[in-house]
Amino acid sequence: MSISEEELRFGFGKNWRRYLEGLNDEKIELAQQSLENMLAEMSLKDVRFLDIGSGSGLFSLVARQRGAVVYSFDYDQQSVACTKSLKQCYFENDSGWEIEQGSVLDKEYLKSLGKFEIVYSWGVLHHTGAMWDALSNVVDLVDKNGKLFIAIYNDQGRMSRRWLAIKRVYNRMPASLRFLILWPTFLVLWGPTMIRDLFRGKPFYRWKQYKNSTRGMSAWRDVVDWVGGYPFEVARPEEIFDFFHSRGFQLIKLKTCGGGLGCNEFVFKLDK
Repeated sequence: MSISEEELRFGFGKNWRRYLEGLNDEKIELAQQSLENMLAEMSLKDVRFLDIGSGSGLFSLVARQRGAVVYSFDYDQQSVACTKSLKQCYFENDSGWEIEQGSVLDKEYLKSLGKFEIVYSWGVLHHTGAMWDALSNVVDLVDKNGKLFIAIYNDQGRMSRRWLAIKRVYNRMPASLRFLILWPTFLVLWGPTMIRDLFRGKPFYRWKQYKNSTRGMSAWRDVVDWVGGYPFEVARPEEIFDFFHSRGFQLIKLKTCGGGLGCNEFVFKLDK
């Protein structure tokens, strides 16, 4: 039986559910610092904050803790459940945080949301299967003088095309056999780092320090998320800049992955 493109979609919610099992105050604080650093907003009080592809709900939580009025949605039902469970733990019955299932490709749904002073979507739009349509759709969600914070996978040319092929094969395989791709990929991504740490007399140092990542993801969960993450699209930083600049946005902050593997982060301001 052939597998459709929809069936190939990676279940991010399953990964986020496992991630939440290890969520603690330290990871929440790191996420707060990450958001504040990129947005340069010490206070989000009463700011309308839209989290597109909320995943675990961590950054929706951080925004709400900073006083924002938060609206979270995700295409993945299990991710929606993760976000709702986080809200129940920290902001039960709070009217200042709404959570729904929805798609950034559904223009009618997006119209119903209105406009937001901050639109946030980290590492999400390149997993929709129609990245440029998704990028176009978020434009009308940003209020006048509002900010758009997105992270998009870096285009590595041939290497990105190889990763696309690996991800397709991984998602077509039975779950019981996916370790055949997962473990070799883990060795490719982490093997050289672990060898360097060993020769420096600090075995597993980077692995242990990864928990201090501002994204809050554990190293292992990040590997699973990377290998499984499909649909998968990429863009060069200048492509993203040109796309939004032509639509009236000004780039106010950029953090690249140095041309390598990972996401380039952009903060734009609607200059009109």
